[in-house]
Amino acid sequence: MYLKSIVRELKGMKNGIGSISRRGGESKHWLSRSKSHVAPDVTPIEPIQQGQWASLPPELLLDIIRRVEESETSWPARAVVVFCASVCKSWRSVMKEIIKTPQQCGRITFPISLKQPGPRDYPIQCFIRRNRETSTFVLYLGLVPSEHESNKLLLAARKIRRAIGTGFIISLAADDFSRTSNKYVGKLRSNFWGTKFTVYDSQPPHDAAVQPKHRPSGRFNSKQVSPRVPACNNLVSTVSYELNALWTRGPRRVHCTMNSIPISAIEEGGNAPTPTALPHILGKPFSPSPSLEEKSPMSDLYSGSLSELPELTEGSIEPLVLKNKSPRWHEQLQCWCLNFMGRVTVASVKNFQLVAAVDPSHNVSPVEQERVILQFGKIGKDIFTMDYSYPLSAFQAFAICLTSFDTKPACE
Repeated sequence: MYLKSIVRELKGMKNGIGSISRRGGESKHWLSRSKSHVAPDVTPIEPIQQGQWASLPPELLLDIIRRVEESETSWPARAVVVFCASVCKSWRSVMKEIIKTPQQCGRITFPISLKQPGPRDYPIQCFIRRNRETSTFVLYLGLVPSEHESNKLLLAARKIRRAIGTGFIISLAADDFSRTSNKYVGKLRSNFWGTKFTVYDSQPPHDAAVQPKHRPSGRFNSKQVSPRVPACNNLVSTVSYELNALWTRGPRRVHCTMNSIPISAIEEGGNAPTPTALPHILGKPFSPSPSLEEKSPMSDLYSGSLSELPELTEGSIEPLVLKNKSPRWHEQLQCWCLNFMGRVTVASVKNFQLVAAVDPSHNVSPVEQERVILQFGKIGKDIFTMDYSYPLSAFQAFAICLTSFDTKPACE
């Protein structure tokens, strides 16, 4: 009962949990009587006193947050975990110990989870809703869309048509697609024929020795862009669709070069790059749902940089390459078929499954070579499922799936 009362109070408090009281008082600065010394002009700093929740014993605090983490496994109830991280500094420190990455626990909790690899043994199941009128695509967490507004929004993208190709802007919000916004996550660009796509991350690589291959867009100069907005684009992956030169009917053939993931990640004992914190420009709380959105400063939890997301340059480390799994021809249905394990119900040229494309020289087990890393398919009008697993992140998987929505006259 004590745990339930604490959670109830966490949900009810406005503007964060735990009142922060400031105790006024002027600081006394002793000045030297000698005229040769000048005292610095320092603004008096008011001491900050933590609220009542910060004074909980560490053992009790650890037990409370661990129980909350274990009990709330899905959204929107999992919003309690986010509220706990917004209480005070000591609570955030405990949350960093308890909350695991999606690879370890299979759960998406904070914005950094969108940049971390998924679990190895089972996929994280999501769905995409397409809006034809606004040319927007929204990624939600869950099996299927629910009737009420409790779906957890993960990422959103807007399609932009240009004379030289198509582009997608990826954001954390479904109503803010500005590249100068702190919601901006990355972008996707295609060539004129819609056969090659390039995925960019909004954050540059942490290693200063690795120079980005692409310069900032010429639309903005250094004076026009806010200093809080990244000024370069980090190459994440390239997605290529094979040309259908003979105009024969058949499924699309796609190859994805993951420039930010080495092929050693899927080898025995390998690990994929896993960022541990987002820069402070994305340091806002991960809103649990439209109906449970709260304003809580959480910059301490996400401050830092993408320290483990280097860009794989040519000639240094071999990147991971994904290819679409070849479907089989069904004689009775007279169509190409793939086993989507019940997650896809409508036949579409957009449906695909991606597996690792490796040669025998690499130490990759046959089971790992056949494991489906990403699958995407249609289940209804403008509703598609997206299931991804290690070593892809939600952002990388979503960007790859967006390439399937673009028109490809040279491939079909």
